[in-house]
Formats: sequence, structure tokens, C-alpha cells
Amino acid sequence: MRVLVTAEGETERIFVENVLALHLGNRGLFASARKVLTSKNRETGYESRGGFRRNDAYKTVRADIITWMKQDRAADVCFTTMFDLYALPEDFPGAEPAKTISDPYKKVTALEQALKNDIEQEHDAIGSRRFIPYIQLHEFEALILSDPRRLDWQYMEHEREIQNLIALVASKNGNPELINDDYETCPSRRIIKEIPGYKRQKATVGPLIAKKIGIHTMREKCPHFNQWIDQMEALPR
Repeated sequence: MRVLVTAEGETERIFVENVLALHLGNRGLFASARKVLTSKNRETGYESRGGFRRNDAYKTVRADIITWMKQDRAADVCFTTMFDLYALPEDFPGAEPAKTISDPYKKVTALEQALKNDIEQEHDAIGSRRFIPYIQLHEFEALILSDPRRLDWQYMEHEREIQNLIALVASKNGNPELINDDYETCPSRRIIKEIPGYKRQKATVGPLIAKKIGIHTMREKCPHFNQWIDQMEALPR
């Protein structure tokens, strides 16, 4: 079974191909990823990929996912996503009603179901597909914060700052998925506030630290992430 992931950005793409794919490969699943489509030059065919750039970005991403599903109709393929809950585009399915949901797990579940429903509206056009929507609570960096101590692998001179991040996670009962999604307090900016160098290195350093942490720890500390892995591991093969 092949698992084809539409990833929000470069950090997520590298994580899927260098970390998640190793875990799934040991379970008979082949995973690969490509970044979300942001624009395409109709004359040259050149594609720009990575990041939700505009408030109406979802319609482009939706078309790209459906096109990919149409191109690969094999029985041994599953499609999924890896998007951040933080800063989803305003035109994302279910975005408006989700604003009234305070519980982050109920919110992300509602958004994932809305995404699944929206993609499956194309069922007749794409045939019988397996689609597993996944939205990361609240950012990729929640996975890093599942064990902030591993940041010392790259940032050993930031011992005090790493301890601050450990204390932050402890204040959320050890659950980094509960670190909220305000502009100044989302997981990535929590790390950057303590370790400014992470901002320019996140696409490379983030997946490397995630690999040091390991899928087992991330699953243990991040319940929603664990559910996603469970769904993929349950695929027939």
C-alpha cells in the first residue's frame, strides 16, 4: 500500500519522507509526499509549491489533491494530508463554524471531516478512493515539543531556553498539542522565542530533531498525531 501525502510545506514534506516513511515502511507501507500547490503558470506549466499563501488558497490545494487522485487510481494507494491547524486559509472547509468550537480536538476533528466530505464530493469523478484527512494540532513543532530535550542535539548552548520549553509543555499536562495557536504563542514561535536560530533552520533541523525524538514518543505525547498513524497502519496490504 502506498501512502501519498499532500504536505503543507518543506518541513512537513521532509518529515514524511525522512522520518514517517521509515516507520511506515517497517509496516509494509510506502509513503511519499509533495507540497501543496500554490500557483501554476498555464503557459510554461511551472508549479509553485509550499504553504497556504492566501485566504482563498484552499481551492487551489483542493484541485491539486483531486487531480493527483485522478492520476493514480490504483487499488494500492491511499491519499492523506499534513496541514497545520494554525493559520489554515479562510476558505478551508468548515472554517467558519469551527471558529465557535473551543476544544481543539473537537475543532480539528470537525475540520478534518469537512475536508473529507469536500474531497469526496468528487467521488464519481475519481472512483473509489481512500482518503485520510489529517490536520496537525497546532503546528508541526508540536511534534518537536513532544521531547524538547532533543533540541540540545542542535542547540546545546541553549540549555536554559530548552528548560523553558520543557516547562511550557509541562504546563500543558505534557501534551504539546494543547499549545495554542495565537500568532505569538503557536508552537513554532514558542521555539523561535527561545532559540531564534530555529527560524531559518526549521525545514532541515525540525525533521532531524523529530527523527531523534522518534515516532514512538511523538505518538505517546500527541494523541491526535497518534490517531493518524493508527489509521495508516490499519490500511490493508
